[in-house]
Amino acid sequence: MSARFLRSPVGILRLTAQDGRLCEIALTDKAGRDGPDPATDRAAAQLMEYFSGKRKEFSVEAAPQGTPFQLAVWQKLAQIPFGKVVTYGDIARAIGRPTACRAVANAVGKNPLLIVFPCHRVVAADGLGGFSARIAVKRALLRLEQVEISEKSAFSEKFFFTFPTNRDTI
Repeated sequence: MSARFLRSPVGILRLTAQDGRLCEIALTDKAGRDGPDPATDRAAAQLMEYFSGKRKEFSVEAAPQGTPFQLAVWQKLAQIPFGKVVTYGDIARAIGRPTACRAVANAVGKNPLLIVFPCHRVVAADGLGGFSARIAVKRALLRLEQVEISEKSAFSEKFFFTFPTNRDTI
């Protein structure tokens, strides 16, 4: 397993890869020693393009570790387009578990690939909701994507994304 540390506009990101596939992007308090790896190098380059406004989608080989339920949720996260948001309920319905909003929120909170699996694009039905990597980071990422954030009310309809109804993609 190799790790790379990337200084970004939202803090230091630790990128971890194993067998040529990205398995974690997490915020950390301090940088460690970089271990050279093509997977983390590609991810770091794409993240810097994202932060500079040049990239809206990621194309990295990922190997997240989780339960089948978590993997289904994370797969849905990867489908949320740049500049759009969905609710936990939207994801629950998209994976065929419409009453599992809390379980979806738990899986979103355990997302191992911050930004690449854009959990910052998931909001509560009545507003911003939480974020495992600090709410200020969620706000910063949404602002980077030009999503208007209102502390007093829900998001404007123009920012919401609706998942396709074809459940065969799960």
